[in-house]
Amino acid sequence: MKAVRFTRHGKPDVLSVEDVPDPAAGDGEAVVRIEAASINPSDVKNVAGAMEQTTLPRTPGRDFAGIVEAGPASWIGAEVWGTGGDTGFTRDGSHAECIVIPVASLRRKPSVLDFDEAASVGVNFITAWKGLIEGAGLHAGETVLIIAASGGVGNAAVQIARRIDARIIGVDRRGPRPGAAISQAGLSLVADTAAIPEAVREATDGYGADVVLDCVGGVMFRHAVDCLAPRGRLVEMSVAGAREVSFNLADFYHNESRLIGIDTLKLDLTASATVLEALRPGFEAGDYRPAPIVRRLALDDAVAAYQAVAGGEQGRVVLRPRE
Repeated sequence: MKAVRFTRHGKPDVLSVEDVPDPAAGDGEAVVRIEAASINPSDVKNVAGAMEQTTLPRTPGRDFAGIVEAGPASWIGAEVWGTGGDTGFTRDGSHAECIVIPVASLRRKPSVLDFDEAASVGVNFITAWKGLIEGAGLHAGETVLIIAASGGVGNAAVQIARRIDARIIGVDRRGPRPGAAISQAGLSLVADTAAIPEAVREATDGYGADVVLDCVGGVMFRHAVDCLAPRGRLVEMSVAGAREVSFNLADFYHNESRLIGIDTLKLDLTASATVLEALRPGFEAGDYRPAPIVRRLALDDAVAAYQAVAGGEQGRVVLRPRE
């Protein structure tokens, strides 16, 4: 079969498409024929060498959708979706014609999603779900501030928060792309980062946000802290511009604020499958939709696809290994 491979870290041009042995399913495993696999910024960072757990040589790629080719008889021919914090890092990933995964991680994709869409859900929606629902415990009637609300994780978070009837305030340095959930949610958009805490206080009659989902981190951390309501929960899952941050500790504990870290790389294929199953009802009800797909490329165009994501392409870039 063909697979995207890298033997050293660097820019996307270190990737190559190679012929590798066809995979075989061992005990407790299944082989999935990949119909579509999206490219996440974390895949680009992985190739660049930002993920210390990665072992080489490696096939990258986290998110996928496809058809089970080998494994338990009850699964043969099933259309499945998946993702994992191990795929592409410590085990070969989805940017190939086939992938070997544990049977325990098999989940049927929602019929309302085609393969491209199902392959564009994993990282973004799992991160948003882990942050808002499992991490912060957001519930109906609470106010959530989503920083970088028009990005991949932010777009997913808007939809998850809207489904549970939370009040949503979204901020971003740019307006929403066409079709993004934020453009239909009636959110407040603030372009001036220095004005975010003031804008949030004004929008909440001085109270602040019960939950802040900071999809940027680093340079936005202090602004996020300053937006918290009493006993507010701040969720961090990324670092941009500064790995070390500072804030007024006395104000933080007097406010009884809470700081929560989320790392989906800790979720392997099977743990991620459990979250996908929790997300399923939202897709089947039509409340959740993946971000718009802006490029569909063949496996042989993997370098160009990675370059597009590295360059900040807005929307999902999908590899189609069978084309």
